[in-house]
Amino acid sequence: MERLSFVATPLQAGDWAFVFENAGYLLGGTAITIVLTVASVLLGFLVGFPAGAIEVYGGRYSAGVVSTAGVVLRGTPILVILIVLFFVVSIDSAFLAAILGLGLRSAAYQSQIFRGAIQSVDSGQIEAARSVGMSQLKAIRHVVVPQSLRRSVPGFQNEFTIVLKDTSIAFAIGLAELLSRSYDLFVQQTTAVLEIVLFASAIYFVLTFSTNRALDRLADAYAIPGGETA
Repeated sequence: MERLSFVATPLQAGDWAFVFENAGYLLGGTAITIVLTVASVLLGFLVGFPAGAIEVYGGRYSAGVVSTAGVVLRGTPILVILIVLFFVVSIDSAFLAAILGLGLRSAAYQSQIFRGAIQSVDSGQIEAARSVGMSQLKAIRHVVVPQSLRRSVPGFQNEFTIVLKDTSIAFAIGLAELLSRSYDLFVQQTTAVLEIVLFASAIYFVLTFSTNRALDRLADAYAIPGGETA
């Protein structure tokens, strides 16, 4: 693989002008990064929450299969997962391959977040629900799930940030997200490398900071009364 190298040069007004002239191109990559992040985290949630519940309440074999799949996904570099999906499985769309790769890897981590949150709910609450006539499934649905979702917000917040930054790995399969478009500009004008890196880093920071503040507000709004936490 060709090694990317460049010599750092002082910040120059002309290079910043080049960056701002191409701001629209970089913001287009930012839009792809945002959509990729949201879709991947949503897929991770849809797969990860049931997986976490199965690990807690499932039978020996179902829990074992889910746990093993999670270990494999968490232990495999995201770059390898994307390359396998795009070049080996031959998914035609780099965007779809990136969503599946990032989403499934996120599901493996989210399942552990939700598993821990579910296990943090006192088992006595299920016994109390059963004592008033609820079935096991209804007790889990109406008593355990609402509390575990609230308690998982801090861990989910961290996972969202990780997925957002990991979207830059989609550069390896040619998806024109923010980092790929930054590289395109390197090729056009190498003296603006530092300026482009700073501009792209600022975008990643704004996205990460605003997302974390939004999730902080969500956690405060849905905090369990009395200050009980996981």
